[in-house]
Amino acid sequence: MSGPLFPFKGKWPVIHPSAFVAPTASVIGDVELGEDASVWYGCVLRGDTNFIRIGARTNIQDGTIIHVNAGTMPAVIGADVTVGHACIIHACTLEDRAFVGMGATVLDKAVIEEGGMLGAGGLLPPGKRIGRNELWLGAPAKLVRTMSAEERAGWDRTAPHYAELSKEHRASLE
Repeated sequence: MSGPLFPFKGKWPVIHPSAFVAPTASVIGDVELGEDASVWYGCVLRGDTNFIRIGARTNIQDGTIIHVNAGTMPAVIGADVTVGHACIIHACTLEDRAFVGMGATVLDKAVIEEGGMLGAGGLLPPGKRIGRNELWLGAPAKLVRTMSAEERAGWDRTAPHYAELSKEHRASLE
């Protein structure tokens, strides 16, 4: 079961059969979801003037908006990424294992490198880059520290948890 999927100019979203799109999410246009990815309740993913790509086991939590800019600014989200509740992800890149805390905003051409984290309520301005395993907080976001391997491993448990939880939601809706 997948939530509402809508075409834009004849281009339909491509959803991997194991991915979960909640029934109240809207996925529009040139959007691709990878294996075991999940898009939760109330999300809007609008791939109209460019594309959105979301990798395997990535979770886009409730109320998040993902959009693009025309031309050279798609939204590219890697594998095992967590995007918390009520985020705005706009025309940026989130590499594998990136983590975006609840209510955070990532703007045009910004990058969160592998394992990087933007804390809850953070604002990553256009063109800024969070490095590997770095923790950034605030609005505008600033580097706080590089996370230890142990700390980062704790956050890495979120993506597999959501992949399993999405299967339970899918089963309860069928």
